[in-house]
Amino acid sequence: MSEAVVHVVDDDESAREALAFLLEAADFEVRSHPSALALLDALPLEGAGCVITDMRMPDMTGLDLMLELNARGSRVPVIMITGHGDIPLAVEAMRAGVVDFIEKPFGESRILDALARALAASPRPVSAPAADDQAVVRQRLDTLSERERQVLDGVVDGHPNKVIARDLGISPRTVEIYRAKLMSKMHADNLAALVRMTLSVRRG
Repeated sequence: MSEAVVHVVDDDESAREALAFLLEAADFEVRSHPSALALLDALPLEGAGCVITDMRMPDMTGLDLMLELNARGSRVPVIMITGHGDIPLAVEAMRAGVVDFIEKPFGESRILDALARALAASPRPVSAPAADDQAVVRQRLDTLSERERQVLDGVVDGHPNKVIARDLGISPRTVEIYRAKLMSKMHADNLAALVRMTLSVRRG
């Protein structure tokens, strides 16, 4: 049994219980909250190792929760679960300090891998990568074409494909192709990893 307590926040009871069951089966201690406000009412989160929250919730979104946790000085790492249409908000949340965001639907390994990284990085703020790691990321960035860099900038700014396409005067399908190419060149397994490594270098 992990000593860290994982707090799951989701207004969808079935989704919340399913995720809690998955994490408990992986030997995590889990506490569930039906809303962001319920989590905030439970502060300070004794023994907290991580917060996993849905993005879209009534009264207070996952992004609003992240900003409020920052305002209250909480350093518990936060993972955001997001729908495809929430990617711009998810990128904004990552800028606010979310350590990872996971697109629905997701597999068991994806959430457990993200949780392992979050616990390893606990507490927030996540430390910058070592200089060697940043050098590797910069080398990968140097391999991108000008158009791939433009698409990357759009992604990191939180713009959906159709907005990037409009700004660059190309089709959304072409944006998807460029995005796939730059993710391959950057060795990013998912969009969150791409955003995380790019932001880490720009902050560094």
